[in-house]
Amino acid sequence: MDDKPIVNKIANAGLNVLEMSRFTSDEEIQTIDIASQLWQGIALKEKDFRAYISETDWSAFDNKYVAVFCSVDAIVPNWAFMLIASSLAPHTQHIYFGKPAEYASYIVLQRIEKLDLEEFRDQRVMVKGCGDKAIDFSAFGALAARLTPVVKSLMFGEPCSTVPVYKRK
Repeated sequence: MDDKPIVNKIANAGLNVLEMSRFTSDEEIQTIDIASQLWQGIALKEKDFRAYISETDWSAFDNKYVAVFCSVDAIVPNWAFMLIASSLAPHTQHIYFGKPAEYASYIVLQRIEKLDLEEFRDQRVMVKGCGDKAIDFSAFGALAARLTPVVKSLMFGEPCSTVPVYKRK
């Protein structure tokens, strides 16, 4: 038998492994669906909507991430979103005006935009895309766009099976 030591070639490859989960949020996104405030399911009445605004306990959204949207095709004037924002803003961590799934993607994209690129300068970077949370394809594109100007090479996958994406010439 050959008693050669087992060498972990992956560990010795000098890869900087970047987990996409690093950009996701564990915070639950609270929602406000304006559809419940529509008159006959088609439009907002200013007087009724102002009553809803004044009667709502906005402190229920303290330090939360909140997505404000309308789940039905209706006439929702721009001032309605402004009224909600003016009452909600003092309470929330952040407000997003759009569907909750879009908000989750927005958070990921914002975190990618704030990524300190110096951590990856002249590195061989492998982006791990598998994980517990589904991540929109736009995040992978945004990450590649941010990293390619600074990295030596960029790969996607797992250390044992990567797809080359970019290599500096």
